[in-house]
Amino acid sequence: MELERILHTQGFGSRRQCQALVASGAVAIAGEPCVDPHRRFETEGLTFTVDNVVWAFHEKVYLAMHKPAGFECSHTPQHHSSIFSLLPAPLRERGVQCVGRLDQDTTGLILLSDDGAFIHAYTAPKRKVSKVYHVGVKHPLDENQLETLCAGVMLHGESTALRALAARRRTAHELELNILEGKYHQVKRMLAAVGNRVESLHRHAIGGFALPPELAPGLWMWLGAAELARLQAQD
Repeated sequence: MELERILHTQGFGSRRQCQALVASGAVAIAGEPCVDPHRRFETEGLTFTVDNVVWAFHEKVYLAMHKPAGFECSHTPQHHSSIFSLLPAPLRERGVQCVGRLDQDTTGLILLSDDGAFIHAYTAPKRKVSKVYHVGVKHPLDENQLETLCAGVMLHGESTALRALAARRRTAHELELNILEGKYHQVKRMLAAVGNRVESLHRHAIGGFALPPELAPGLWMWLGAAELARLQAQD
C-alpha cells in the first residue's frame, strides 16, 4: 500500500494532506524519514512515526477506555466534555464510536471501535453480552434485595421482568451486579425497584474482559487478539 494511503486510512487527514505530511519529512519508517508518498509498504506488522510519535498500522480500531466521571459518550456532548477528547486526533478522524454508552456520572470500561459489525455484536439486544458493574448504594444491602434482583424486577415500560445473572454484596453499601441487557438507566432503575438508590456506578467487565487495574481513569488501550478473545468468552 502506498504511504500516503496508509496515513489516510490511519486518520492522518485527506490524501492530499497525507502527501504533504510525507513531503515535509514528518514521517519515518524503521527510523528512516520517507519523503516519497507513493512508496509502497506491507501493512502487516507495520510501525511508523509521525512527528516522532510511534504508530502501528491497524486495519480496524478496537479500544478499551477507563471512562472517568464527568464525560459524555458522544461526539456532540451537551453539558460535559466528550470522551473522544481523550483520544488522539487520528483516532477521532477515523470515526471511532462508542460501543454502547455510559452516563456521564458512570465510570469504568467502555469499548470504542470503527468496526460496524463489532459495534453491533456488542450492542444488539439479542446478543445478550454480560456486563459486570460495581454499584455503590445509599442504604445498607440486605439478602432480600440481592435475591429479588436475581429473581427479577418489573421496570416501567418493560414487558418482562429484568433479572441479574448475579448480585453479590461487596460491602454493606456496595454490590457487584452482573446483567445481560443494557436498558436505559437499567442498574439505577433495578436498585430503585428493590428500595435502594445508586450513589456510584462503575462498569468493571464486559464479557470475559475486565478493566485492567493499571488502566487509570482517562486512559485507553488497544485490544489485541487475546483481549478480543476474552470479550467473547462470556458472549
